[in-house]
Amino acid sequence: MTLQTVDDYEPERVPTVGDHAIVVGGGMAGLLAARAVADGFERVSLVERDSLPSRPTNRRGVPQDRHVHVLLEAGRSVLESLCPDYVERLRSHGGVEIDSATDLDYYDEGAFLADSPEERPMVCASRPLFEGVLRECLAARDGIEIRDNTRFRTYTTDETAATVDGVVVETDDGERRELSADLVVDATGRRSRTPQWLADHGFDAPPTEKVGVDLAYSTVVVDRPPETRRGILVSPVPPRTRGGTVIPIENDQWVVTLFGLHGDHPPGDADGLQAFAESLPTPAIASLLDNRSWVSEGVDQYPFPASLRRRYEALDRFPDGLVVTGDALASFNPIYGQGMSVAALEALALHHALAGGREDLAGRFFDRAAESVDTAWTMAVGADAAFPQTDGPNPLTTRLFNWYVSRLIRAAHTDGRLSHEFNRVLQLERPPTALLRPSVLRRVLLPSG
Repeated sequence: MTLQTVDDYEPERVPTVGDHAIVVGGGMAGLLAARAVADGFERVSLVERDSLPSRPTNRRGVPQDRHVHVLLEAGRSVLESLCPDYVERLRSHGGVEIDSATDLDYYDEGAFLADSPEERPMVCASRPLFEGVLRECLAARDGIEIRDNTRFRTYTTDETAATVDGVVVETDDGERRELSADLVVDATGRRSRTPQWLADHGFDAPPTEKVGVDLAYSTVVVDRPPETRRGILVSPVPPRTRGGTVIPIENDQWVVTLFGLHGDHPPGDADGLQAFAESLPTPAIASLLDNRSWVSEGVDQYPFPASLRRRYEALDRFPDGLVVTGDALASFNPIYGQGMSVAALEALALHHALAGGREDLAGRFFDRAAESVDTAWTMAVGADAAFPQTDGPNPLTTRLFNWYVSRLIRAAHTDGRLSHEFNRVLQLERPPTALLRPSVLRRVLLPSG
């Protein structure tokens, strides 16, 4: 499911379906889920183990938050429907709006893609700012309570053991409490304990897919001239496993993330990182690192061993009163920048599932969420399959589509219309099949002039 195919947000469609909902996890997925369920419950409690700062700062529970994050068009559109002043608030806090058609230099398949003929607005910020502004939006609504410094311990169930009816939490001072709820949303990320809890309580754990990519990030922040808003993306292309991204963020800064797949990891020291940047096929990122002042004290690193997808939609039995979202549902190779936007689409899926009431809510939500995940998963896993070292499926259909997309990208070096069509797929606005429309096929396969 993409922005083109998903139903719009319609708050009036969701009746009041319960008194209290609890969302476990205060990252982007949890915040988005809390906003979605607020339409159907009198009260929403969001439980987060970290201390949530009043100002956007990095926090322990989000180890990837120092690295590049992007909000794709699908995510921006959904966020603006759930929180109509979200982008305005981002800008007021220093978020940078660029035209991704002309301000984002995208290097792929041996050259930069041509500028798109149509404007493509995109808002850029650090992950802590994206998250902090969403918390601010939630705080402006009645009925949403955020409980930080509170650890989730387990679920509670009713006497039938078939319905989750709350959670056990523990505060920093060691006090344990049971919180009752009509719905619990697990947004605790890749380390979600729900699969093990299901197995321990007479349910099947969800079938799980893993695609090994052995990726690592190294990131620094450098100063940026206020009038300069350009970004850079250098995509890895087999056999080259290296790439990098530069995104303008608040406080007149660029966040610079270099990455390497399949064990070809960027170093954690300044000299090594500079040398890694100089090994890329374009000097753009190396030049920026060499000529700008480094703001960050050191190099932050983050490993990502494998994409992970838990197929809850395949289960025949699942407890009432519980749903799972965000990285706890599916976590993608982060070089494609899909995570926050897929979480937004999942929040929209939860909204539409709630419109049908609480009966079989989990089953209906998982079916809808699977459609949202499918597109991003297919794109990420398909792109990773181009590398022979990737530990995952690589069927003939994927190999053929990768061949076609490679040809499309090479044609897009000089064809701005193809750049535009490709960008709309990357932004999760349209499905990959949109690249097979006759008007696109002709530009890719027929010689020009």
